[in-house]
Amino acid sequence: MSSFQIEPNSYIDNNSQTYFIAEIGQNHQGNVELAKKLILAAKKSGANCVKFQKSDLNMKFTQKALERPYKNKNSWGNTYGEHKQHLEFTIDEYLELIEYAKSLNIPLTASAMDINSVDILCDQLNVPFLKIGSGDANNFPLIEHAAKKNVPLVISTGMQNIETVQKIYEIVTNYHKNFVLMHCVSAYPLPAEDINLKVIQLYQKMFPDILIGYSGHELNSDCTIAAVTLGAKIIERHFTLNHFQNGSDHQCSLTPTTFSKMVSRVRNLETMLGISKKSFQISELSCAHKLGKSIVMKRSQSQGHILNEDDLVIKVSEPLGINGCELYNIIGKQLKIDLNADSVVLLEYLK
Repeated sequence: MSSFQIEPNSYIDNNSQTYFIAEIGQNHQGNVELAKKLILAAKKSGANCVKFQKSDLNMKFTQKALERPYKNKNSWGNTYGEHKQHLEFTIDEYLELIEYAKSLNIPLTASAMDINSVDILCDQLNVPFLKIGSGDANNFPLIEHAAKKNVPLVISTGMQNIETVQKIYEIVTNYHKNFVLMHCVSAYPLPAEDINLKVIQLYQKMFPDILIGYSGHELNSDCTIAAVTLGAKIIERHFTLNHFQNGSDHQCSLTPTTFSKMVSRVRNLETMLGISKKSFQISELSCAHKLGKSIVMKRSQSQGHILNEDDLVIKVSEPLGINGCELYNIIGKQLKIDLNADSVVLLEYLK
């Protein structure tokens, strides 16, 4: 059975509850206090983990990209670089947030957007696992650098074809198998016709020795419920306190209310999915007493008679007798007593 050590002393396998990542991303608006409010709200909403994003802007972007004018309703600066810098937390701010998350007993991690950020998150911030976002799913040097850290990895696969996903798998398995591939479609919000949840089953077939998850950007939780039904064990959804705050991610984020409802629906689904074992359930007793069928005599026979199939019939009886499924097992048994037609057959009547 494939398993994933997502935190120290915490493993996920195919029999575990679904693990929920609340993707705060940069919905904190560059404000540590707002970030804390988001962490607390995510914890109360049932998230197992909160996640941010970490970038070294000079490694992630070209200078011209950073200098590009960026004045719109979501902007936090005159240029794209100023905008992105406003949304970056310092190492000290991350340490403050990590300590706050620990006080709430919820782990905190981040997506690494470049090699320097991988090093900071793994070596200085000691995150429990590292996220590689869809934007870096084709960044093989970054993925290999992360794999060499020998930390748990969660890798989204939006904007990629199956050949790229296969390459990701090959790169990471050169170092370890403690990682999860997340089916993802990078559209904000995500149209239903592009979701293609059957990719989860494709990944399960192609990569049976690792767990598969789902990172969604749709506007509700229906798709998440379906993803869990198909076997996704880790769910990542964007998280906000207010859909109308600055930033493009807010529109495809869940609020505390909708995130909590999603978790509740999945927990109820997990109860219904149960285990892959078919057996009689205690809750069926009432129906079994009312409608369950037992073996009865089709015709009268005397003590010492050897039963054959023509002697027996299956009916609803009072009291319950031998379960009808045992019919072929009592053929050839000898009667200890006389039994009249329509009499229930009990084990103590046979030898």
